[in-house]
Amino acid sequence: MSIPTARLTNTDAGIIKQLLPRIAAPWVLLLLFTTPSLAETQTPPASAIATAHPIATAAGHETLAAGGNAFDAAVAVSATLAVVEPMGSGLGGGGFWLLHRASDGFETMVDGRERAPLAATRNMYLDEKGEVVTGLSMDGPLAAAIPGQPAALVHIAERYGRLPLKKSLAPAIRAALNGFQVTEHYRDQARFRLEAMRRNPETAHLFLHNNDVPPVGHTIKQPALAATLKAIAKDGRDGFYRGAVAKKLLASVTKAGGIWSQRDFDSYQVVERTPIHGEYKGTRITSAAPPSSGGIALITMLNILSGYELEEMNELDRTHTIVEAMRRAYRDRAEYLGDPDFVQIPMAQLTHPDYASELRETIRFDRATPSQELKGNTLEQGGVDTTHFSILDEEGNRVAATLSINYPFGAAFVAPGTGVLLNDEMDDFSAKPGTPNAYGLVGAEANAIAPGKRPLSSMSPTFLESRDRTAILGTPGGSRIITMVLLGTLEFAAGNEPQAWASRPRFHHQFLPDLIQLEPNAISDATQQQLSERGHTLKTLKNNYGNMQALLWNRGTNRVTAASDPRGGGEALIKQHQPSK
Repeated sequence: MSIPTARLTNTDAGIIKQLLPRIAAPWVLLLLFTTPSLAETQTPPASAIATAHPIATAAGHETLAAGGNAFDAAVAVSATLAVVEPMGSGLGGGGFWLLHRASDGFETMVDGRERAPLAATRNMYLDEKGEVVTGLSMDGPLAAAIPGQPAALVHIAERYGRLPLKKSLAPAIRAALNGFQVTEHYRDQARFRLEAMRRNPETAHLFLHNNDVPPVGHTIKQPALAATLKAIAKDGRDGFYRGAVAKKLLASVTKAGGIWSQRDFDSYQVVERTPIHGEYKGTRITSAAPPSSGGIALITMLNILSGYELEEMNELDRTHTIVEAMRRAYRDRAEYLGDPDFVQIPMAQLTHPDYASELRETIRFDRATPSQELKGNTLEQGGVDTTHFSILDEEGNRVAATLSINYPFGAAFVAPGTGVLLNDEMDDFSAKPGTPNAYGLVGAEANAIAPGKRPLSSMSPTFLESRDRTAILGTPGGSRIITMVLLGTLEFAAGNEPQAWASRPRFHHQFLPDLIQLEPNAISDATQQQLSERGHTLKTLKNNYGNMQALLWNRGTNRVTAASDPRGGGEALIKQHQPSK
């Protein structure tokens, strides 16, 4: 693979060029698969589903009970979350579905990430002076990329499921007609996006009450969304991207200043990508491939940390070491990663243990490494809300999926007559190198806007496997997703249960801004003071973050356990096998 050295610093280019002969060696191609055999000759004693909403969890189990497999359940859960969690995902958005088929061990990542409209231009969010126009990539249909979730659900159902869409979409259709009740979390997100939602009458009518934040317990019904789901159930992909739904979408988007076209709908393609694999002290990691940055960044961090005995360190040294690994992986994420169909990414090099060894040698224990010494760009952050679910069926098939419409309630624009809430994923591109996006962060040229391009993402659905344990996990949380999955992986490697992964206090570093973000009580006061003395800047967040959904199948004890993050209002539900009569 040729390396885009024009985007490397001199030090990076030297390191990676030195690695090329070793990375090209045939034995290296087998490196990630030299762990003991992970063939699963047994089946789980139960099915398990963890999602961000009890109605979605129930939809998945209903689908399994109807004869579906984990992939059918994934369709049901995805569609139901689009109904009951509109602040995080929806038919107007996209996501990544990581699949494992038990019968033959086949694994793939279904990339249903949104694409930039074909009429998009590099500078479409800049004014005549070349400055970014505030809010243009956030609110309204011009901020919306072409949705990928409807195509992905049809793709998964047709290629991997057993049930017709009419069955797997039935729970979502019912939820849209019957409605769901507003929670305090919903109110927080609606309050955050209230002004943008008020600007679109259809959005305000659906998701507000008397043009204001609805009270807890208020029921939100979405008959137009139910009709759109019925169209997909009847006509598959054409039920969304052609026919009456497509016409309504295109007409309303165009009228409101968007640039979607029928050509965008016709040309949208789901892509199956080979997941990213790695190994950490006997744990095999399978995670999301680009245009997600999650897998590569996760493997880079774990490769760095593999050179330390974290469990033997005190809190200060352990936190310092993990932060420094985060810093370096996020620097690389910003510098090299984007849509692999548009930019050349040195994936093998960035995930190679020798490269991690070189990075490890730059870490000092007596002081923090200022990010400015590493040089490079920072990243654009993905949506802070988003959603994740994990599924294990009775055959051992599994799904980890992270879905998003980016900002809470996406672009805050609902196309009349469709119930479809549009994403604002265009803000995940770099509108202008060096200029902050909505999160105060800037991006690199590799993630610049281009027609048909997928924006870079932090979504990181992940599988973990040791000799006798299999885990399924992931979380929403924007650019913090990857570090949350990292901390969950370290908990798994330490032998802990899903509740520990999901409830673990969290901290995060993403290269720039150069500070440790931490949940309240995540790091002791004494350690915070010592980290400051080493040169770290710390920022305690007002609220906790993330909403991890995690499952564990312990094949040694043949027991399934599950956890839904206590920070959220989701549900993890295990259903035991019914004995055959």
